[in-house]
Amino acid sequence: MRDFPPRRIVCLTEETVETLYLLGEQDRIVGVSGYAVRPPQVRREKPRVSAFISADIPKILALDPDLVLAFSDLQADIVADLVRAGIAVHVFNQRDVAGILAMIRTLAAMVGAADRGEQLAAGYEQRLAAIGATPRPAPRPKVYFEEWDDPLISGIGWVSELIEIAGGADALPHLRAHKAARDRIVSAEAVREAMPDVILASWCGKKVVPDRIRRRDGWNDVPAVRNDRIVEIKSPIILQPGPAALTDGLDAIVKALWGMLGRFHPVIASQRVARTRAR
Repeated sequence: MRDFPPRRIVCLTEETVETLYLLGEQDRIVGVSGYAVRPPQVRREKPRVSAFISADIPKILALDPDLVLAFSDLQADIVADLVRAGIAVHVFNQRDVAGILAMIRTLAAMVGAADRGEQLAAGYEQRLAAIGATPRPAPRPKVYFEEWDDPLISGIGWVSELIEIAGGADALPHLRAHKAARDRIVSAEAVREAMPDVILASWCGKKVVPDRIRRRDGWNDVPAVRNDRIVEIKSPIILQPGPAALTDGLDAIVKALWGMLGRFHPVIASQRVARTRAR
């Protein structure tokens, strides 16, 4: 970087955008991913320079960034082009809740806001602990999270952890350690045999069609299908490894598992009020 803290930052994924806004450092952002929607004003305030695995390199270079923030090996080609052009790049690779919290603290330190980053991350840790400690009726509902429908891909690490924090049990817990989606491909038969009580689906930005799930061969005996407990969770609040997943994403899981009990639980209600006031 030419300056510290960096004055001009391009964010190629949405979680770093939301984190910088929450830190009050949004004026440093000069370009964002086209998928960035949190907070809502970002779509009005910041130019869009990338999708997820593609980016407008000339447009990024024209913004003269001090730093570009990227995520995972899926953006390696973009990163290589930027590095060859002499741009400083930091690539995050968080795949679990601990990694999300570390990302928040690291990014805050990178923009000279370490104290605010610590407060933000510590607040999320307290929130997760409080929700995880909430008494729930036994037994825990068994949950299958579907990240994609063709082929079937089960949920990534942080999603599995949030299901457990919300009071559920991951129906396929052995898959959550796999970082790559291709390693979390699962057969329809394996899901059927797991007999989940709830199916949560978020098809990476594509609208979930519950009827397609219901019509899968042999799934009519799956408790989640039989009892009509198939719930879509929107991708922006669960499939980006950042603040959204720890707040609205977790709340959506709690609501899907526990209904009105989860929605109006005092722990969640108090956190929602605090978040609204912060905005």
